[in-house]
Amino acid sequence: MVARPDMSVDLGRLVLKNPVLAASGTFGYGQELADFCDPALLGAVVVKGLSLKPWPGNPPPRIVETTAGMLNAIGLQNVGLESFLKDKLPWLVERGVTVVVNILGESVKEYAALAEGLGEAEGVAMIEINISCPNVAAGGLAFGASPEDTARVVQAVVEAARQPIMVKLTPMVSDIVTVAQAAVEAGADVISLINTIPAMAVDLENRRPALKNVVGGLSGPAIKPVALRLVWQVAQAVHVPVVGGGGIMTAEDALEFLLVGARAVQVGTASFVDPRSPLKILEGIEAYFRKNNIPELSVWAGSLNME
Repeated sequence: MVARPDMSVDLGRLVLKNPVLAASGTFGYGQELADFCDPALLGAVVVKGLSLKPWPGNPPPRIVETTAGMLNAIGLQNVGLESFLKDKLPWLVERGVTVVVNILGESVKEYAALAEGLGEAEGVAMIEINISCPNVAAGGLAFGASPEDTARVVQAVVEAARQPIMVKLTPMVSDIVTVAQAAVEAGADVISLINTIPAMAVDLENRRPALKNVVGGLSGPAIKPVALRLVWQVAQAVHVPVVGGGGIMTAEDALEFLLVGARAVQVGTASFVDPRSPLKILEGIEAYFRKNNIPELSVWAGSLNME
């Protein structure tokens, strides 16, 4: 039995102590769940999606539980760049948290301005670009819906930022591999996937949509098989590290994502069920490696037997 497996992860320009990240939008700014899960023990915390100015989000109800999943239409509510740098980031830095900032905007210019603003801050280890946002100039179509729009926003952020860049892909495209390759060619250091899947729930008693916004993003165990397939496809097609996510609730789920080619994983909806889930998943991966004499993460990642 391996006494202590090496759980460190090489994400190109950034090395993490372990492969478990808290996914954006599910762990707040780290402080909210710190009484249950020390964010400094995780590989990184991807903080709540950040825009240039504060966004109010959608009116409630905006979260509903569904069969094998959760549906949300938060509407990207966040405090904005200025408040994040002043009120949120210092707390994370003081506690030694590896911070990844998820950014969003309605134009390429907004994304670039955010990257430039974060570039001046100490303690931001990586920027994750959320390309599921509506491109206002393109009539509301998500940036990630086409390889061309993806490349434009990634290139602009790469030129404005000093940190490594991770690009989070939406599953709502006909060919996710093409979009991933466009992001890499534009300068992305890491690819993460998947974001939520648009879906709907109905309040039968009141004969209304369960969400005020009608449509929201589906996450949780229901989307795991879809996410696994897409992570596997993208990991084979790009030369940069891939971070997988989508329905990871247990260590076994995480091990599957690592096996199909992910270098690290993002845990999201599980934190709503149990705020300690990211740490439990990390402990479970390490226990599995010890039990099976796997000395380091790199031996397991991408070792799926296809014969």
